[in-house]
Amino acid sequence: MTASDAAILYPQHLAVLQRRAEAAIQRSGHDHLVVPSGNLHYQVFDDRDYPYAVNPHFKAWLPLVRNPGSWIVFTPGQKPRLVYLQPDDYWHVVPEAPSGYWVDHFDIQVIREAGQALAHLPADAARCAILGEPQSALGDYVPNNPDKALDYLHYHRAFKTPYEVEMIRRATARGVRAHRAAERAFRAGASEFGIHLAYCQAARQDANELPYHNIIALNEHNAILHYMQFDRLPPEDIRSFLIDAGASHDGYVCDITRTYATDRNGEFQALIDAVDAAQQKMCGQVRRGIDYKRIHLDGHLALAGILREFGVLEMSPEAAVETGVSAAFFPHGMGHGIGLQVHDVGGFLASDEGGRIDPPEGHPHLRLTRVLEPGMVVTIEPGLYFIDMLLDKVRQGEHADGVNWERVDAFRPYGGIRIEDEVVCTEGDALNLTREGFALPA
Repeated sequence: MTASDAAILYPQHLAVLQRRAEAAIQRSGHDHLVVPSGNLHYQVFDDRDYPYAVNPHFKAWLPLVRNPGSWIVFTPGQKPRLVYLQPDDYWHVVPEAPSGYWVDHFDIQVIREAGQALAHLPADAARCAILGEPQSALGDYVPNNPDKALDYLHYHRAFKTPYEVEMIRRATARGVRAHRAAERAFRAGASEFGIHLAYCQAARQDANELPYHNIIALNEHNAILHYMQFDRLPPEDIRSFLIDAGASHDGYVCDITRTYATDRNGEFQALIDAVDAAQQKMCGQVRRGIDYKRIHLDGHLALAGILREFGVLEMSPEAAVETGVSAAFFPHGMGHGIGLQVHDVGGFLASDEGGRIDPPEGHPHLRLTRVLEPGMVVTIEPGLYFIDMLLDKVRQGEHADGVNWERVDAFRPYGGIRIEDEVVCTEGDALNLTREGFALPA
């Protein structure tokens, strides 16, 4: 996305945010919305700070992610105000003066010390809906996070503006570039740590700038869903590689997962190809009016069918799902909302007034249970794994004869498979941002 593209799309995005903010504070009975960017946190008994993470409600308004101590104030009928901390500091890099396509849309007040923000905040903190974490407190401006305001904002944040979709697309382009570099490193025989370094170099982001800790796993490590150990030396026999890694762009993120086999003509590669084909069909289900829970349950049937096709299951896909056997091979949810956060908020909300839509019984790890509508951006990430602690329960249970354990043993050294794309629900066919990114020239 070019600067001119952003300049065109941003005003409409900001107008949407202002409408939502006005409705949210009406619901909560306040006059102002106040959003701190957040402050640095320090390690106990030390003067070292943790990596700074900006308040997502702050970066929704403007592309600032490295500005602790700043504030946004929205009052209906007035221009949004940015209180921008630009401290006098010779120990650290001082933020540059505000610049870019967004600055003309704010009343910007530059301060040199954090406490000076009080002069630019509404006079009565009690009339403010203040969204943030406790460490953001300044005087009477302690975040109160009113539920009625948060429920409204979190519910509607699922519907991305065109500006936000473009931001996610740019994050995805960066992530795709890094994923390609990671695959090259894998094919060259690099260690998990070496692949991680190749990824960061290609993304041009260090570990603290990435949206989450990279999952980079070789062989049996693929069966650990959130494997983050990074062995420094490669195994003697490299068989498989799973990478779940994202990237960031101006506050928005991507989340991409791919799995590779060393032997491109072997049986594990054939299993990867089968999961990939099924995953693309699941992505195609992302359409207006489709219950995301349905995609999850249909995915279980499809994956159980693949396991039966490859001789791992000796029971029908329907029986595997009904008995819970499929969950031993696919123990996580199909995906989640994504945008300002990797696991975007509001996935369970029944409406903008709150309430909860629970996951289907027996599927507690599903993070999104809403009906899809245009503007939603979700991930689709089916997986098949050979996890001893889960399969041992099946082996010891009443459905053990429904599994071919010799076939399980044959696939166990490869760990498992996960494939994940980001998909936009539109008025028509699904828009797969991840496949779009991989289709571009390297």
